[in-house]
Amino acid sequence: MAAKIKKGDTVVVLTGRDAGRSGEVIQVLPKENRALVRGVNLVKRHQRQTQNQEGGIISKEAAIHLSNIAVADPKDGKATRVGFRILEDGRKVRFAKRSGDLIDG
Repeated sequence: MAAKIKKGDTVVVLTGRDAGRSGEVIQVLPKENRALVRGVNLVKRHQRQTQNQEGGIISKEAAIHLSNIAVADPKDGKATRVGFRILEDGRKVRFAKRSGDLIDG
């Protein structure tokens, strides 16, 4: 199946403590059905000091399940479902079902 959420997409969080927040997808983990979203699902981790990195408690993004995020509509930024369409030139593109706008050019 083609990927509905890709790296670089702007997504909206649907459920959980970050519900309603949006961010850019940093990485998609298809085997685990999860994605890393910038600024969302932040967790604190204790980091040991190394030669090129200082120690302390750092905040970093934890993976969030794909079922809890939705692609943001390019028109108004609200959550939308994703459909696929084949253009006249034969390219398969994603589009927002909410507004009909293309997601990838």
